[in-house]
Amino acid sequence: MVQPSPNILVVEDDRETRMLIARYLRTNACNVATAGDGREMARAMTDRRVDLLILDVMLPGEDGLSLCRKVRAVSQTPIIMLTARGEDIDRIVGLEMGADDYLAKPFNPRELLARINAVLRRQAAARTASAAEGATALGFLGWRIDFRRRELRDPAGARVAMTSAEFDLLRTFCERPACCRATACSTSRKAATPARLSERSIDVLVSRIRRKIEPDPQDATMIKTVRSGGYMFTPRVEARVEASVEAIVITATN
Repeated sequence: MVQPSPNILVVEDDRETRMLIARYLRTNACNVATAGDGREMARAMTDRRVDLLILDVMLPGEDGLSLCRKVRAVSQTPIIMLTARGEDIDRIVGLEMGADDYLAKPFNPRELLARINAVLRRQAAARTASAAEGATALGFLGWRIDFRRRELRDPAGARVAMTSAEFDLLRTFCERPACCRATACSTSRKAATPARLSERSIDVLVSRIRRKIEPDPQDATMIKTVRSGGYMFTPRVEARVEASVEAIVITATN
């Protein structure tokens, strides 16, 4: 499934730096808007959805730390702070104000992009887990896992036979799509099975689940193995509050 391009707002008073960041991010499939100070930032955030805010600390008028605090008071929009200051105390203050990450100038644009992707992945995982708390079912790539009936259905609607342990592990993957280590992948919070499984048991369960949901179990694309890290569930997960065909797609919003 094609992931939507994130909407990023770059707030930087230095025009050359601002344009360089915007140009690089646009060449890497990001939708970018720019602002030179707090007032322009406020207008931009009113006019459009912002999935992530890149905020310079040293701005004319109201500084970035104050703006970060104000944004965080009303929104969970991810914030990456930029500053020429590289001291630990400045980084700590920025994080205490609510920033999700902090990058000191000068920096490699590739590192900024990597941090953006990491922050957006963390937020997407948190939103999926939060939505799953009240969901009766989750869906991914046309598949549906129903918590009340404890059943899995394929994209054609056919029921797929699963053991209780397989069902609980697949539910855990759906609720926690980020990398799952063996000790964290044992069962979901409401599972009736033992609270911990051995790494070998998890490997066996993953192999069984792959045979049931992967187009090619030998070249898994949904449940990927992460070296020294366990497994990662890659599909976008949709939360369903009722057993209806309408799904709530979990996306980053402000």
